[in-house]
Amino acid sequence: LEQLASKLSISRATLHRRKTAGRLSPDESDKLIRFSRLLEHAASVFGNLERGRAWLKFPQYGLGGVVPLDYAKTEIGAREVDNLLGRIDYGVYS
Repeated sequence: LEQLASKLSISRATLHRRKTAGRLSPDESDKLIRFSRLLEHAASVFGNLERGRAWLKFPQYGLGGVVPLDYAKTEIGAREVDNLLGRIDYGVYS
């Protein structure tokens, strides 16, 4: 829960309140959907959810040594991560 709160740029207490209320703000919803989409793509590329999750948390050379989940805090960054996953999937990693 703490990692999710960090990636959504909210406190753990705020995330708990949002969970209790049953709704996120529009910005938080966008971020959650963005991360979910990337996790699904990474799991597809690497064969399972755990490998995909691990890849998203490890600094990547193709992103200048930045952790993909950190890189994906913006929609433009998420597109770059998505593009990198596509290149890896098709064997064009450079």
